[in-house]
Amino acid sequence: EHLPATVECGTVRVPVDYTEPDGDHLSLTVSRARATGDPGQYLGPLVYNPGGPGGNGMSFPRYPKLGGLWKRLNARYDFIGYAPRGVGRSDPLSCQDPAEFLKGPNPSPRHPSPAFKQAMNAKAAAYARGCARDRPERLRHYTTPDNARDLDVVRAALGRPRLSYLGASYGTYIGSVYATLFPGHVHRLVLDSVVDPSPDSVWYQANLDQNLGFERRWTDWKRWVAAHHGSYGLGRTADEVQTSFDTAMATVDRAPAGGTVGQKELVQAFLETGYADVTWAPYARVLSEFLRGNPAPLVKVAAPDMAQAASEENGNAVYNAVECQDAPWPREWDRWERDNTASAALAPFNTWDNAWMNLPCAYWHTTPSRPVDVRTGPGELPPVLLVAATRDAATPYQGALETRRRLAGSSLVTEVGAGNHGVSGGNPCVDAHIERYLFEGRTPGGHAECAARPEPKPGGRQQSRTVPVSNTRAAR
Repeated sequence: EHLPATVECGTVRVPVDYTEPDGDHLSLTVSRARATGDPGQYLGPLVYNPGGPGGNGMSFPRYPKLGGLWKRLNARYDFIGYAPRGVGRSDPLSCQDPAEFLKGPNPSPRHPSPAFKQAMNAKAAAYARGCARDRPERLRHYTTPDNARDLDVVRAALGRPRLSYLGASYGTYIGSVYATLFPGHVHRLVLDSVVDPSPDSVWYQANLDQNLGFERRWTDWKRWVAAHHGSYGLGRTADEVQTSFDTAMATVDRAPAGGTVGQKELVQAFLETGYADVTWAPYARVLSEFLRGNPAPLVKVAAPDMAQAASEENGNAVYNAVECQDAPWPREWDRWERDNTASAALAPFNTWDNAWMNLPCAYWHTTPSRPVDVRTGPGELPPVLLVAATRDAATPYQGALETRRRLAGSSLVTEVGAGNHGVSGGNPCVDAHIERYLFEGRTPGGHAECAARPEPKPGGRQQSRTVPVSNTRAAR
């Protein structure tokens, strides 16, 4: 991570196994941007996790450059980023040669044949073996409770009796588990785009639920593109836009774009439309240009970037390590096949790709733990602020409602009718609630609603998201 010279970096040592605190340790990298405002207004450190599992938060000190909420928060808080165990330079995990992991093109049949399913099972088993070979003695210790305990060590290393924390996506699950394990150590806790912490949801069911969420957002995008047929020429109805996408899928299957963009790469690229509205116009343009005979924009957004191969493979490795270890997964393929065939009938866009990503969990080389029963009683925890969008695909809205039930005294701010994954820093109404809470400790009490941001307009180039959220895949 190349950070400005004004950012301080260091390491925090944590036990590999918290039941053996005097045993092996590993070092987490940590970054800090000092608060910029009046020392009399200083509120301490704010620790951030961008999600994943496998997301790297070391770049959090850069966020004030985005202005708005982040700049205002950094006036009164030190911004603390860190790379969780296994991620980046924090004792990195690798399960496969990065170049092999990222290379394309790859197929992604909507109706996979028995032979294709068999091949993907063999690939998943090989990947699980690679993870076990890389870190045999540590594989059991890539879990969300371990991440929560690491967070408490970071808090102590910062010299604070209580933690102020902002977690996005999977970072909300770390925060929920932290609140359960260390309720007395919580100062301010913002959970943005909230993972359902129900033990029966983590993680197999959560991924099946995601498939439906992404299909709903995919339909939102197709309807938006159809409403702007005059700009893109991709169809006047959502079904016609789907036909245009299917044509692109068939085309890259016959002749991969740029030699490296096949069906899987195409789907992965367009999955971005499920995460952030700012991608809607750029990706409509990409598809339109491709179908008119210009593959360059598609290659730019979808081709494997080999300069990022190591970090991409590392993120995927930690994603699997955490999810496979956090909770039991079905070990028999018949269950995966039955559940994902049913899911694909309702949500064909991404179901099978999601299944292949998670399939190493069927072959994992350790015995998974049982999920923490996230729950706090009245008065155990200070007020907590949850923020979520009703049409979020990666962390469906039900997760925010369930977390509010489980964390007594928590409040929820909802962006109604929106589907952006990562709400902080983009909606002025939501940002006002976050700012009031982090500066004054005040929540809206129960539930507050904010109107969705305006839909994007056609035209425009690829932009970065308003809110940087890690894209490792499932919880994100």
